[in-house]
Amino acid sequence: MRALVTLIVLLGIGAVIGDRVAVVMAQNEIGRKIAADYSLPQQPRVTIGGIPFLTQAADGKYHDIGIQVGDWSEQNLTVHDLDVQLTDVSAPLTDLVHNRTSNLVAATATATAVVPYDAVKGFAPSGVESISNSPDGLRVTGTFSVEGLSVPGTVVVTVAPTADGIEVTPVSVQAAAGGPAIPLALLRQTLAFTVPLQRLPLGARLTAIQPGPDGLHVTAAAQNVHFSDLQ
Repeated sequence: MRALVTLIVLLGIGAVIGDRVAVVMAQNEIGRKIAADYSLPQQPRVTIGGIPFLTQAADGKYHDIGIQVGDWSEQNLTVHDLDVQLTDVSAPLTDLVHNRTSNLVAATATATAVVPYDAVKGFAPSGVESISNSPDGLRVTGTFSVEGLSVPGTVVVTVAPTADGIEVTPVSVQAAAGGPAIPLALLRQTLAFTVPLQRLPLGARLTAIQPGPDGLHVTAAAQNVHFSDLQ
C-alpha cells in the first residue's frame, strides 16, 4: 500500500511538472511570434490562464491568454503599459509545441495602453505648452493664435476614437487673467487635432479613451483574430 501511495504521488508530481513545462513552451512560442511580427525590442510576457494547461491543450481550446508587451511604438508614437487579453482561443497543441502559431485564433482581443501626455502634445498645434487632466476635463494650456494675435489661455478638450486616431476637440476656453476673450469657434479651427493611433496590435481598433493622471488610457478591441494574418 505504501509503495502504491508513493507511486501515485510521484505520478502526480510528474504530471504537474509536465503540465508546467508544456505551458511555458506554449507561452514562449506565442511571445516569440508577437515579438517577431511587431519587431519588439523584447519578447512580451505571455500567460495562459487555467489549470491544468494540458487539459485545455488536449481540446485545443483556451479560455484566456494574457500578453504583457510594455512599451510599443508605431507612427512615431510610443504607448506604455500595453496589455492584450485574448479570450476563447483555439490552437492545436501540436502547433504550439512545434513552434507553429499561425493556426491560433482568438474570438476576441482586448488591448489597453497609456498614451502619455507628452506624446499627445507632440501632435498638437504649435503654441500648446502642456496637457493635463483636471476635474473639469482634459486641459490644454498655451498661447494660441487668434486672428493674427497670440493669446494665452486654457482650453478644455474632449477626446474620442475615430477612424484616423484620437480626435481632440476644444469644448470650452478660458483666457488668461487680464487677457482678451478667445472665441471658441476660432479655436476649434486651429486647436482641433488628431493623434494617429488608429489601432493597437492584433488589429485591435480603439473603442474607448479615458484621461488619467499619467496620460490617455485607451482601450481597443478586435474580433476573430487570426495569427496567420500578423505577417
